[in-house]
Amino acid sequence: MRSFLAFLVLIVFHNAVYAEPSNELVYQLKASVVKVHVATKSGGHGVGTGVVVAKDLVATNCHVLANALGAKITKFGDSFTPDAMRADWKHDVCILRFQFLDIKPVELGDSEALKYEQAIFSIGFPGDPPRPQSTYGKIKALYALDDGQIVRTDASFVMGASGSPVFDNDGKLIAISTFKSPGHGAYFYNVPVKWVKALLNAPETESLKTDISPFWDAPETLRPFFMRVILPYQNQKWADLKLVSQEWIAKEPTSPEALFYAGVAEENLGDLNKANQYFQQVLNLHPQHVATLIELGLIANRAGKTDEVEKTHVALKTLDNELDDEFSEALKK
Repeated sequence: MRSFLAFLVLIVFHNAVYAEPSNELVYQLKASVVKVHVATKSGGHGVGTGVVVAKDLVATNCHVLANALGAKITKFGDSFTPDAMRADWKHDVCILRFQFLDIKPVELGDSEALKYEQAIFSIGFPGDPPRPQSTYGKIKALYALDDGQIVRTDASFVMGASGSPVFDNDGKLIAISTFKSPGHGAYFYNVPVKWVKALLNAPETESLKTDISPFWDAPETLRPFFMRVILPYQNQKWADLKLVSQEWIAKEPTSPEALFYAGVAEENLGDLNKANQYFQQVLNLHPQHVATLIELGLIANRAGKTDEVEKTHVALKTLDNELDDEFSEALKK
């Protein structure tokens, strides 16, 4: 098992390898982001975001398009109607095909090589503004699902931003903004570019009709575990959280997120030894797991271990001063 110093060294290295994107790069990428418009069955008008991923091809979320009467995109004052579509309804990824769409595609990245606390940024149309807006953040969690991994970031989004591209700081597309958890303190989830790449070779359809719901809209017991833990976690129902997290661990024994929520449940149910075991397993897998660092720091503070508390401050400051501020506020509660 790694020492705390080993975790800190890995955090320092990780934090040093990501440079901020230049304003020029962000500006260039905005030219490849389009607004998606749909006509709804009720006679209304829906809006989402899309990104050009190959010549004449625009990726967006399927839920933006599902069962609409028609769809189009707009860019630079021009309007374009698609000729056909490729759809992965379950994973909520759709690709519209156009003729003569003279918009430069973005570069597709690798969503399998992402790291916790890696800096990202998103470009979209949250709230339906006239021009695309940029949002910056970091990767807070990665969840294995089917043959890819869902990317949770702290870059928030609202209606109109569904389908927004998420880029690493080199400007490569890594994910598509898709859905968020309910209530205060929402979590923001993005589907991986790996699913976009797979869809590029899928057969086409001309129909927007579907009876297939996306995975995140399934009945509660059929949703992924990373969605099922949120309500008991936020509502502090620790026994329920323990049950779900243990079921998750049985399915995915090396999932750092499953282990983290199991640790939180044990911590709040009074078994600090088990909690510490789970948290150490998380850090062995992902030394930059901020939520775990904070929980261990809080446990150390309650035990009067001031040296461990100070090490937590150092580790969090190395990642981001705002994270240390978050820890400091938690210590006051």
